Amino acid sequence: MLVDYQDYLDEINALNDYIRLAIAIVLIALALFVAKYALIRPWWRFVTSTEADWDDYLHRPLANRTYALILAIGSQWLAIRWILGTSSSTYETSEPLFAAFYVILSASILSVSIKHLIPVLMDQFSAQGSVTVSGSNSIIVFFLRTVVWFAGLYFALNQLGIELFGILASLAVFSLIIGLAVQQTLGNIVNSFLLAIDRPFEVGDRIEVEGTWGSVVSVGILSTKVLDRDERLVVIPNNTLVQSKVTNHARGGGDGVARRISIVLDVGVDYREDIDHVKYTLLQLAKECPYVIEKPEPRILLHELADFAKIFRVYTWVEDYSDEYVARDWLLRNIDERFGRENINIPFPTSVELSDSVYEQAEVTKQRTAKRKMVQERKKLDESRLNARAEIEDINEKLKDPDLSKKDRTALEERQRELNTLLSQFDRDGN
Repeated sequence: MLVDYQDYLDEINALNDYIRLAIAIVLIALALFVAKYALIRPWWRFVTSTEADWDDYLHRPLANRTYALILAIGSQWLAIRWILGTSSSTYETSEPLFAAFYVILSASILSVSIKHLIPVLMDQFSAQGSVTVSGSNSIIVFFLRTVVWFAGLYFALNQLGIELFGILASLAVFSLIIGLAVQQTLGNIVNSFLLAIDRPFEVGDRIEVEGTWGSVVSVGILSTKVLDRDERLVVIPNNTLVQSKVTNHARGGGDGVARRISIVLDVGVDYREDIDHVKYTLLQLAKECPYVIEKPEPRILLHELADFAKIFRVYTWVEDYSDEYVARDWLLRNIDERFGRENINIPFPTSVELSDSVYEQAEVTKQRTAKRKMVQERKKLDESRLNARAEIEDINEKLKDPDLSKKDRTALEERQRELNTLLSQFDRDGN
């Protein structure tokens, strides 16, 4: 049996180089096929069945690097060693290149693992009440990935016979000249790391810097981009952020809930109204609001005895600051309607008494019609808002598919941006 096996190998080795090259390509394609359906696919089904998210994000980078490793090994052992032979000049030239590639690939695998695993490990040792930043890597992750890539580059260049430290020494004077020329840019880069250490905000927070008020859409190495209320993109240099007063309107409470925000309303009532009656009515409304969270509980306090009214202050909290305007609209509308049913009067700052006889019946009819149409429009907008959020969640699930084509992925990401813009318009307009 061993003799027959050796005979087959001899017959294959005696074939034409082009035929052996075709055989090598077929074997590499077969290896990729087996890796995809015997390793990558089962691995994806396993990671998606777990509750953790980090393994889902780690799957695609490691799968791509697995394909690259198979291609490299197949090219080295089949296309070069088998066809050209170990004595050829091409083999001697390519061996250091493949060795350097394996080093860089190993550094890449270790780097992407650090990117997704270190934050998970850090969360295990962080206090549950601390405020964390999910929009950028911590300085620890950056430092470890820098060390890994520097070591990988050093050993890869050594395989090619290049001394990295000699190159760095020869570039020292030139780097000093360049550093002086781009001092402002380097300051922005350094300050980006200071922001990562101090963590005053995260991507998605609503901040205010020197009169600019908006949501953080990205934190870059040179600048931070903020989308203001008018959908204008404001680019703020990191130097400005470090040297300026930054107000974060989305950092809610001492328990570290980052997107929670408070809503404070002042409501005035007639001096003849009972304080307990008004407080109970406002408290019930605050608890019934679908956007108000249970903890911290809503509070109603008598805030001021003004010239024409008793001023009550309503303190409530919403889970996500993007719901602020919608929650405020809901509370104001229902306060007006509930006060009407409870016969609680909101006084006018005038001594003239107004009666229902002032209004003609036609005007009353117009008001009722307009109110009915407004309720219908509000329902449509609420439905559009819910549908947009549901579609965004569906798109996020589809983007996790490792077999999704680049064209479909681009289309889904474009649709996701459109839906996020639509939700921002809802929040801005108070709908």
